[in-house]
Amino acid sequence: MKKKTMSLVQIVEPDAPAASGQPRLAVGIDLGTTNSLIATVREGQVVPLPDEQGCFALASAVRYLQDDSVSVGHDARQCASCDPLNCILSVKRLIGRGVEDVQQLGEQMPYRFQAGESHMPLIETVQGAKSPVEVSAEILKVLRHRGELALDGDLFGAVITVPAYFDDAQRQATKDAATLAGIKVLRLLNEPTAAAVAYGLDRQAEGVVVVYDLGGGTFDVSILRLSQGVFEVLATGGDSALGGDDFDHVVADWIVQQSGSSTDLSPGEQRTLLRMACDLKEALSQAESVTASYGDWQGELTRSRFEQLIEPLVSRSLRACRRAVRDSGIDTGEVTAVVMVGGSTRVPMVRERVAQLFDCQPLTDIDPDKVVAMGAAIQADILAGNQSGNNDLLLLDVNPLSLGLETMGELVEKIIPRNTTIPVSRTQDFTTARDGQTAMALHVVQGERELVSDCRSLARFELRGIPPMVAGAAKIRVTFQVDADGLLSVTAREARSGVEAHVEVKPSYGLSDEAVSRMLEESMAHAEDDRKARGLREQQVNAGRLLETVRVALQTDGDLLDVAERALIDEQLELLEQLASADDQGAIARQVQKVNQATHEFASRRMDATVRRAFAGRQLEEL
Repeated sequence: MKKKTMSLVQIVEPDAPAASGQPRLAVGIDLGTTNSLIATVREGQVVPLPDEQGCFALASAVRYLQDDSVSVGHDARQCASCDPLNCILSVKRLIGRGVEDVQQLGEQMPYRFQAGESHMPLIETVQGAKSPVEVSAEILKVLRHRGELALDGDLFGAVITVPAYFDDAQRQATKDAATLAGIKVLRLLNEPTAAAVAYGLDRQAEGVVVVYDLGGGTFDVSILRLSQGVFEVLATGGDSALGGDDFDHVVADWIVQQSGSSTDLSPGEQRTLLRMACDLKEALSQAESVTASYGDWQGELTRSRFEQLIEPLVSRSLRACRRAVRDSGIDTGEVTAVVMVGGSTRVPMVRERVAQLFDCQPLTDIDPDKVVAMGAAIQADILAGNQSGNNDLLLLDVNPLSLGLETMGELVEKIIPRNTTIPVSRTQDFTTARDGQTAMALHVVQGERELVSDCRSLARFELRGIPPMVAGAAKIRVTFQVDADGLLSVTAREARSGVEAHVEVKPSYGLSDEAVSRMLEESMAHAEDDRKARGLREQQVNAGRLLETVRVALQTDGDLLDVAERALIDEQLELLEQLASADDQGAIARQVQKVNQATHEFASRRMDATVRRAFAGRQLEEL
């Protein structure tokens, strides 16, 4: 398959429902790793919705009990130590992933896993094997019930937030969980974008805004440009092997080391230790030192020692921030505001280091735990068609990784580069590589590297029924479409016959957030190597085509050459074949030139012979 042209086609925004006299009941849901929240817009004001006890945060914990009942929230979290295998915490780290992915989490997930269909991980509980989608649905059911109770009616729909780094599989799994919970999803919204919506509308902000989102299990950073109601995402980044959970683990490791305890802990002991570590971390946001006790050991953890423990983690978040700034094409001096999101941003050191990096005091006056749900509620109110006074808002999100096709030589042709505004639809024309080709295999990939082997395979499908034509004559139009939720569909259509093939990329498990971060880091570290590798592969493809073309011509019209001429061409072809299998790009290019020179006279004779055959036996008057 070889590329011919590329054109940009229409960008389509999702349809918004028409406004009606009675406001539709719409909510925003922050489905978090540690806690989840729900909010709505009432009389033009954004309000989080509490439970019957007045608590806004719902612990993202689900416990499956022997009597077939299910406990969700704080009570379930409290039982994590005594019933660790049936109390599921941080399920967001599992959703949309494969068995191999979750096994890499190791001791952070003290559950028994089994492989379900398409390698989806299932968690063994007293009520049988449960998928992360089912566990997430239990949390969403409680939030839906809370919303219906507070609003006194059935919900029209919800905007649910996801990390900016969630891939297609993780986004689709989140939508599946909502469907299972009986919730209509109006849109999936990136968490940093939701936070910017909340702050931007409250403050009528304009300029470049950084959203620093350090939650319990993921870290996201987004660079946005805000102008007259338009929120344009310039770049996203992150490092999701990072969050409050990871802070807890380093404190827990310190306690084990200081106390001289065994590192071989049972799941229950591990949960108890992590709960203690989390309490110490939260206390140090207010105090300069706290007393820690574990077993027979008792000691003091100071804020300065805690900051030494977490410094490598905080520095990793700042490296991700610098990468996002470079991707956005701005300077840190252009940043007018920094929005802090997520409970882990309460750590004083985090706020200080972020302020130093951007030379800007972070905005923290909206509760960092509530700001995402509040931004989602604003967007839900607009998509529901309610007259909230904010209907001029336009959200322009981006896709986190490049999407493309495999071309000849196992090269990647990027159709939609990363950080492209979504929703988007882009079309590019390809053609056949061989005479008489009637089918084409298409391989959809995701990633930043130049070779297919260094990217992630998303889907494969075939276009059949292409009319047989000479190589390069067929016109195969391939369309990539990413919807507002970041989900991809690909269509291939042959122009002459109209035959078409289509695939929706909805795998049952997906790329881990760590893998996304790793892919971006590798693309930068190997940029020069990739450029050289692509140049070499392109020269190898050119050499292969030339070898095939000349040999077919020799087989057809070899009698136009004498023995010496044929020997010279054969010798040059043999040298080219040898060099094409090596890794010297310059040598291949030079030998291609020599073959072209050696076959120049042969090509002229073939052209003359073709003309003579065409004119043979015909009168001048006929011509």
